[in-house]
Amino acid sequence: MPALFTTEDAPTHRRLALWRDIVCDVFVQLDCKSDLGTAFHGAITSAQLGAVKCSTVSSGRQRVLRTPSRIARTSEDFVLIALGRRGCGAVLQDGRETVIQPGEFAFYDTTRPYELRFDDDFTQTIFQVPREMLHRRFAGTQGLTATAFASDRPVQRLAFQFISGLSEIADRLDSDNAIRLADQAADLLAMAMSERLGGAALPASTHRSALLYRLKAHVLAHLPNPELGLTETAAALGISPRYVNSLLADEDTSFQRFVLAQRLERCKRDLASPTHAHRHIGEIAFAWGFNDLSHFGRVFRDHYGLSPRDWRQSRLPN
Repeated sequence: MPALFTTEDAPTHRRLALWRDIVCDVFVQLDCKSDLGTAFHGAITSAQLGAVKCSTVSSGRQRVLRTPSRIARTSEDFVLIALGRRGCGAVLQDGRETVIQPGEFAFYDTTRPYELRFDDDFTQTIFQVPREMLHRRFAGTQGLTATAFASDRPVQRLAFQFISGLSEIADRLDSDNAIRLADQAADLLAMAMSERLGGAALPASTHRSALLYRLKAHVLAHLPNPELGLTETAAALGISPRYVNSLLADEDTSFQRFVLAQRLERCKRDLASPTHAHRHIGEIAFAWGFNDLSHFGRVFRDHYGLSPRDWRQSRLPN
């Protein structure tokens, strides 16, 4: 990933001011303080993965503050996952404080104040996710901000390794693969959060969020099966069909509508991908659980305003 922002070429007396501008430009509105003076240094590399941004930050000693006044001036709504690569950094939010060591990660929410402290040189990978993208997978995140996720649990370790590897190739991915891999990273993060809370007595709202995540994960894993149904899904989760629809009603949908929307989204994605250009439209539809081609064409047009064929032609090069 090439360096996109650096203080190296700036006059020494301007480096900290330039760094403030860089950090605010790449991430969110922040205040940065450092006692290094003209010895301050910093560099950020960054790549976009659909709605997600993946960056690597290397810098010297500093404090970073997301204050109420900064929040009030903007509408930035992200969860930032910080992965420790070199050195240590503290995260303070929601009355908690943790230290991120190399091989660990923690996250913080830009809609509430937080503070980052670095007492020496450090390198971190920052995975910036729209809060809605993570919360539709697992909404009980507020109880886990400023909490270290270490490598002693398998999913936490896998999440760290996956995002670290993704950051190293992010700028070389085509847009289709970038979006898919960012989705997989968000899935892993939600799984790590659910795993972390698994042994605790959860508040009702967090338990409900964890159950909604499990429900969505089950549906997504079984989308290609045309027999995927409400009764079987409820039984697999150990809850009633009525409760399945109650969970999905929190997001203004139902089981049938959610399944249909997910299948259509994947068909839409594959129809627009050069990787699948050789496949017939019906083959793609059947692969994602549709069993009636005329019904697929009708609901696709209702959702996207174009037939599957017209959508494909509008997206693929001639």
